Amino acid sequence: MNSRTTDIEHDQPADVFADAAGVDLPDDQPGAAQPISPHAVAVPRGATGEVTTGIAMMVIFTLIAPGIDIFAKLATAHVPSAEVAAMRFAVQFIALTPIVLWRGGLAGLTGGMLAIHAVRGALIGAATIFFITALSHMPVADAIAIFFIEPMVLTLLGGVFLGEKVGWRRYLASFVGFIGAMIVVRPSFQELGPVALLPIGTAFTFAIYLILTRRMAAREDPFTMQAFAGFFGTLFVGLILWFGNGSGSAVLDPIWPDHRGWWLMLGVGVMATISHLFLVYAFRKAPASVLAPLQYLEIVTATIFGFLVFSDFPDALKWLGIAIIVASGLFIFWRERLAAERDRMG
Repeated sequence: MNSRTTDIEHDQPADVFADAAGVDLPDDQPGAAQPISPHAVAVPRGATGEVTTGIAMMVIFTLIAPGIDIFAKLATAHVPSAEVAAMRFAVQFIALTPIVLWRGGLAGLTGGMLAIHAVRGALIGAATIFFITALSHMPVADAIAIFFIEPMVLTLLGGVFLGEKVGWRRYLASFVGFIGAMIVVRPSFQELGPVALLPIGTAFTFAIYLILTRRMAAREDPFTMQAFAGFFGTLFVGLILWFGNGSGSAVLDPIWPDHRGWWLMLGVGVMATISHLFLVYAFRKAPASVLAPLQYLEIVTATIFGFLVFSDFPDALKWLGIAIIVASGLFIFWRERLAAERDRMG
């Protein structure tokens, strides 16, 4: 991540993921479209090689990451979802700050960079509140599957707002992916109302967060970026909780957690920390182009955990929507690979 100095290049909207994931791609190897987990964070990428180890670690990540959502969903039965989000960011900040100080990650920090960190923290804070609130009402697998329209959102944002060259096939694949999301959403929307749309809000908010992350990736240490995301995420969500105090909102009105609530919120932070360690080392060992498709395994593991803990299991119509989302994301990934190969060939 620290070696790339270019802005988002045309025809590579999801190259954002490679940099947001801390992946150092050489200048002659543009990144392909990448699906990204709602739990993915900026991580450093070292030397290539040991691809098998990297793949194994990514698979372990997809096995562990849904545990974050399981703990979060359980915690929302005891505390508001915004309070769960605040604890998640606080744990992230506390865990990463000693590493940042040891690495000298605050050197060269400017007011402008600090402002961007603050915006990133607000965006990831909002995205996390959206997602945890959705989890409090929806099956885990449904929420994660809908969120996986994020690569398509990133493609659209890159084409419409950043002037990137996006072919009609990727626009069409993005549209089809949204149809798949609506198929998953529709039964939940009929039952829950607008709250079923929160994973879509998460995807849009997170995509903008990734674009800002990409812009900072060339000059910022990944641990510093994530520590600031934790700090400003905690600050942003904390302010929301302060304003929501006494409102009676099930999302924003803070309460003093009971014993079980504290342990469940701590579980969210611990699961996030453990899973992201595997994510860090996966990207150190293997290129993003190899690892990206594996993240769709998270839908499978989320379905398994959701069934074991909550007895939730998608029906046939939802599986159809999930299949459409996955197929659309993989198609965008494949088209980006073809575009990258054409660029390399001149």
